[in-house]
Amino acid sequence: MPAALEISSLQKTYANGFEALKGIDLKVEEGDFYALLGPNGAGKSTTIGIVSSLVSKSGGKVRICGIDIDEDFSLAKKQIGIVPQEFNFNVFENVEDVLIHQAGYYGIPIGLARERAVYYLEKLGIADKQHVQMRMLSGGMKRRLMIARALIHEPRVLILDEPTAGVDIEMRRSMYEFLRETNEQGRTIILTTHYLEEAEMLCRNVAIINHGNIVTQGSIKDLLRGLNSETFLLDTQDALPPRIEVPGYALRQVEPQCLEVDLAKGQELAPIFTALSGAGVTVVSMRNKENRLERMFVNVLEGAS
Repeated sequence: MPAALEISSLQKTYANGFEALKGIDLKVEEGDFYALLGPNGAGKSTTIGIVSSLVSKSGGKVRICGIDIDEDFSLAKKQIGIVPQEFNFNVFENVEDVLIHQAGYYGIPIGLARERAVYYLEKLGIADKQHVQMRMLSGGMKRRLMIARALIHEPRVLILDEPTAGVDIEMRRSMYEFLRETNEQGRTIILTTHYLEEAEMLCRNVAIINHGNIVTQGSIKDLLRGLNSETFLLDTQDALPPRIEVPGYALRQVEPQCLEVDLAKGQELAPIFTALSGAGVTVVSMRNKENRLERMFVNVLEGAS
């Protein structure tokens, strides 16, 4: 089975001489949930722009579901749905018409287009806005509609560029549920995001791009195993004793009922729990002080600089 997206030696040099992409290689397997991460200006949007035909490449190959975009771009483009960062609707169109017009670009009969519009609007929780003009929607609702529009022709690959920017927490969570569901149904999803906890929660594999180069890629689990240390916060039921010591561990009391623990690679939290239990202290919750993927992301970029 061909990969959902395969990029080989992809290059982009702009007229002013700026090298946005310096020969990157990337492979996203069919059915994957993949994160493309990197700081602003790293080359993420340029890569997506080339895949979606909005940017012309300077060199290299791009295959979508095995179809070379240079050989049959029309067929290749049918395999992908793009959710861009910026809203690009006619603000005076109503929601249903936006979807039906998009379906028309792919030759989908109007009856089937209406059925799909209803389906995706219901799935994304905005069915009650079906006949509302675009200008009346909130930013979060517009984001959802952009996802529905990208899916109306039932593409095999969905590419989302910062899909939850400006979306409130409740709406973001419902979007996560929908994206997980559509991925479980077999659709490949490629995501760029600045919310690294979002990538860790949703994605299985990741590539980090910086200054036009892929600096690391692989499964998120494998990359996170490379972290040399993590910091945990332990919330306790009762106030902590004045002094808690466990040989080989760095402990800090940050609040009367919160202990901060530095855990080196290979260390376990069990001795900490044993010491606290021996002191009559019950741990009620535990959490990472910082997002693990964010720490790995920073480490990779620092190592590549």
